[in-house]
Amino acid sequence: MAFNSLTFALFLPVVLAVHWVAVPRWRNPVLLGASWLFYAAWDWRFLGLLLLSTVVDFTAALALARATTVRARRGLLGISVAVNLGVLALFKYAGFFADSLAALAERGGLVLDQPTLNILLPVGISFYTFQTMSYTIDVYRRRLEPTTDPVLFATYVSFFPQLVAGPIERAHNLLPRLANVHRPLPGWATVQSALALILLGLFKKVVIADGVAVVADRLFDDPESVSTAAAVAGVMAFAIQIYGDFSGYTDIARGVSRLLGIELVVNFRQPYLSRNITEFWRRWHISLSDWLRDYLYIPLGGNRAGSLATYRNLFIVMLLGGLWHGASWNFVAWGGLHGCFLAVHRLATGGRVPAHDGFRPADVPAALATFGLTSLTWIFFRAENFDVSRQVFSALAGQSGATDPGHLVLVAVLGLSIFLVDLIARNAEPGADVLVRRPIPTGAVVGAGLVSIIVFSGAAARPFVYFQF
Repeated sequence: MAFNSLTFALFLPVVLAVHWVAVPRWRNPVLLGASWLFYAAWDWRFLGLLLLSTVVDFTAALALARATTVRARRGLLGISVAVNLGVLALFKYAGFFADSLAALAERGGLVLDQPTLNILLPVGISFYTFQTMSYTIDVYRRRLEPTTDPVLFATYVSFFPQLVAGPIERAHNLLPRLANVHRPLPGWATVQSALALILLGLFKKVVIADGVAVVADRLFDDPESVSTAAAVAGVMAFAIQIYGDFSGYTDIARGVSRLLGIELVVNFRQPYLSRNITEFWRRWHISLSDWLRDYLYIPLGGNRAGSLATYRNLFIVMLLGGLWHGASWNFVAWGGLHGCFLAVHRLATGGRVPAHDGFRPADVPAALATFGLTSLTWIFFRAENFDVSRQVFSALAGQSGATDPGHLVLVAVLGLSIFLVDLIARNAEPGADVLVRRPIPTGAVVGAGLVSIIVFSGAAARPFVYFQF
C-alpha cells in the first residue's frame, strides 16, 4: 500500500495502537506482522522473496559467527551474496541483459530466437537486498555480532516504514533500536515532530512532486512538439519532481517510524543547495551513497592506490549505482556521467571539499551550476530510451514548438516551495521546539498544507518514483 492512499491512512492508526498496547515482548511480532501485511498489499506472491533474503542472511550470519577458517567464512559470504544478487539479477536484469545480447547479435548479423521475459519487478527489492547484504558483510568483517532472534532480524529486514524505498538502514543502527522493546511511548513533542514530517512529506509528494509532474510528462512524452522554453521547464520540473517525490517518501517514513519510537537515518540534506557535484552526493540519497562507499568503493581500493585508480573506482561505483536504479542503458549513462563528474571535480580540487557551513549569497552561482548539471543528467534518468533523451537535448538546443506560460509559473512556484518546505522540515527534527514555541504560525502552515493536500489529491494518486527500483 502507498503512503498517499486511504488504505494506509486506515492501516497506520491500527498498527500504532496495537503496537503500543502490546506487552513489550510482542511489539516486534506486531511490527513484523504489520510489515508483511503492508508488503503483501502490493503482491502477496513476493513475500516469498522477502522471506528468502531473511532466512538466507540470518542463517549465513549465524554460520559465519561459528566458522573458524577463512575459506569457510568466504564460502558462507559468497553464498549470501550470490543468492541476494542472483534473485535481484533474475527479477530486475534478466530481460535487460537478454535484450541487450539480442541487439548486439543483430548488429553482427545474427538473429537470436530469445524467449520474451515478462517478469514483474518486486517492489522495493533493490532496497531490502542491499540492507540484508550489508548485515552479512558486516558480520563477515567482524564489525557486528549476529542476532540470534529470528523475529528481530525479520523485523529489521521488513520494517514497513522504510521497506519499499528506504532509507537503506544498517543493522548497527536499526537492530539495537528494534531490540529495545521497552522503548517508551513517544512524548507530545515527538508526536508533533513526527506528524509534521508526515504532513511535509505528503505535501512534497502530493502537491509539489505530482504538481510539476504534468510539466515533465509534457516534455518526455512528446519532446519534439515543445519549444526550448518548455523543454527547460520540463527538465527543471522533473528535477523538482524526483526530489519532492523521493525526499517526501523519506520524510513520511521517518515520521511514521518516529511514532513507533524508532529514529531512521536522514537521507537528504537539501541537495539542490550543493555547491559542487561531490557535495551533491553527500546530500542526496545519503544511505545509498554511504552503502556504495563502504561496500564497493573502499573494497575496490578507494583512493589508496593513486589518482588513476581513484578515478577508475569512482567511475565504476557510479556506473553500478546507475544500474542499481534500473535495468536500462539510460541508467548506466546517468551513473557513468556522475562518475565522470566526480572524477573531474576530484582532479580539479585534489579531493578537498570544504564542509558546508551554511548557505550564503556567494554560493548561489555554484549552487545554480550544480543544479543545472544534475538536472541535465536527470534527462537520462527520466527518458525511456536514448532516442527520447536525444530528442529532449535537441529541444533544449533550440526548436520551435508549444509553450504553456502556466507551466513556467507552476515550475517556478513549486520549485520555490520545495526549498521553503525543507526549511520548515528542519524544525521537525529532534530538539527543535518551534512546534511548541510558535503554535499559531505552525497551525497556519499545517492548515495550509492539509488544504493543499486535499485539493491536489483529487486526481488519481501517482505512485512514488522510487517504487520501480
